[in-house]
Amino acid sequence: MPPKLVRKYLLINPNTSALTTQRLEDTLRPQLPQGVELELRTATFGARYIACEASHAVAAHACLDVWAQAIQAPSPPLDGVLIGCFGDPGLFALRESSACPVTGLAEASFIEAAALGPFAIVTGGERWKPMLERLAQSLGFGQQLRHIETVAPTGAALLADPDMALQCLGQACQQAMRPGVRAIIMGGAGLAGYAKRLQPHCPLPLIDSVQAGLALLLAGKAPPASRSASGFTASWTQMSAAMTGLQVKD
Repeated sequence: MPPKLVRKYLLINPNTSALTTQRLEDTLRPQLPQGVELELRTATFGARYIACEASHAVAAHACLDVWAQAIQAPSPPLDGVLIGCFGDPGLFALRESSACPVTGLAEASFIEAAALGPFAIVTGGERWKPMLERLAQSLGFGQQLRHIETVAPTGAALLADPDMALQCLGQACQQAMRPGVRAIIMGGAGLAGYAKRLQPHCPLPLIDSVQAGLALLLAGKAPPASRSASGFTASWTQMSAAMTGLQVKD
């Protein structure tokens, strides 16, 4: 068999907003190296923008459904999957089910930031703080995460109004510079691209969670897959044909 010449990655937007998917594509497509293909897919159900526990829970299901549809299409096997939401809905379930590495915007940016030392997060939506604290703890970064600075506008609102976003996020970065913090994560698909624009005004490294996600996969540093064949071990009832068709035995 001839060697595989193209690496293919799947980016899932667990929100139902096509505008968010477009922002992800506009941010990452110009950065793809030669020989890398990026397929983007958008959740077909759930919330337009994930901003609470309920929408996060539904997004995990939507993410699994999108993935199940994507891998059944006649195309080369995936080399990795990126969950395009800073909150990584469905991360553990998808990682359990996938034969290729899986990561999310939050996990990837935690890994990048922790390499510099203790870090803080700036993100949109006040309800995200306890959700991100729980995620950081579950991923083993609870001690490194020193502070989360949330702004009142959601990621969707920040995406829609760049001038407001730059002012709001700039102030949040100043608030996030607590003693001991060595880097600040700009968390969220709606915040993609803002880290680069704000970096000249911040003395600490600003990490774009979207760029961190792709970089981790391309570098081969995402947690490896634990199985050789993708599929679910659960016996589903009234689920999509794509998910039902991926049932496998351990």
